Amino acid sequence: MAGAPSQADFCPSRVRLARAFNGWTQAELGEQVGVTHQYIGYLETGHKLPTALNVEAIGDATGFEKSFFFAPLVDEFRDEECHFRRRTTTPVSVRTRVLAHGTLFGMLVSYIDNVLNLPADDVPAVRAKDVEDIEQAAERCRMQWGLGRDLPVKNLTRAVERAGVVVTRFEGFTTKIDAFSRGGKRSVVILNTEKDAPCRTRFDLAHETGHLVMHGGRTTGDAETEKEADRFASALLLPRAGFVREFPRGPRIDWPALFRLKKRWGASVGAQVRRAYDLRLIDAAQYQRAYKYIAAQGWLKGEPDEPEPEEPELVSLSLEEIEKHYKTSPLEVCTRLRWRSAVFEKVAGVRLPEQPLVEKRGQVLQLELLRAEKARRS
Repeated sequence: MAGAPSQADFCPSRVRLARAFNGWTQAELGEQVGVTHQYIGYLETGHKLPTALNVEAIGDATGFEKSFFFAPLVDEFRDEECHFRRRTTTPVSVRTRVLAHGTLFGMLVSYIDNVLNLPADDVPAVRAKDVEDIEQAAERCRMQWGLGRDLPVKNLTRAVERAGVVVTRFEGFTTKIDAFSRGGKRSVVILNTEKDAPCRTRFDLAHETGHLVMHGGRTTGDAETEKEADRFASALLLPRAGFVREFPRGPRIDWPALFRLKKRWGASVGAQVRRAYDLRLIDAAQYQRAYKYIAAQGWLKGEPDEPEPEEPELVSLSLEEIEKHYKTSPLEVCTRLRWRSAVFEKVAGVRLPEQPLVEKRGQVLQLELLRAEKARRS
């Protein structure tokens, strides 16, 4: 990067982004760097420009290089354009944090997209008016993506990424959001793996894919759109022709048979029971008894016999290609994004080599210098 950044290029929104990514309030960030929360507020609204020492300290605390704060914020993830599972019950502070994660992930994807030819967008756009439309939308995806009309999807994450959607995960700070997605030039799905239930994560991915297919340009999160996305997910994972053929009929639920189907189809027994009811393979009384049995077994919190989790591949493989063909390592990509290693690892899901000790000491030193300066002035 040529020359030092100009104060005129300071981007207030990037301070807010860095703070939100860490899940901090203005007061908490101020405490980290030795300034008041009012001062952080002034920076984030553009009413004040930071000193060189302050902006470096903010970078040290939040995990970004100083130059990160001197570039425009081009494509920020905004609440109204993203699809959240259970939006109404998710605290705003949690949504804000995962939106910041999404924005940073979008920066990484944009960088990769400018270097490599990622898979073209192959997500159909469907306006579903009723249940039959939703079933046909799922069937259309299956056929368009070469998955077969009535066969199990061995790796849904890979299928969705081959359709041009970039999938990633967020870990370590909330169980209040199962997943969220955002359509656009490059659609993104971000999954939560904290609940350690691969079948549930597959269903979440199918649910978010339903939003991308059916709800482009619509605000989602209400009961109607969530129900539509759930129906799409069921139809994508358990296509009616194949599921009707294989579901065990009888006066009682054959639980061992459902667990065998779980292994074959990669869908939880809970999802199978719901699908069986939706397709009228069981009646309402059977469904209610089955649901009570699932609850009594503790399977609502986690079922046995979970498959191996699916790993997103597109970003990690792309970084390997960039290093192989362009001699740009993931660490260099991190540097070009103006991030520190910890941020890159969390956003990209890729481990970086250990940073030199002198660099780490330098980061600590800047914070100590700032605190010493504040103490001297007071």
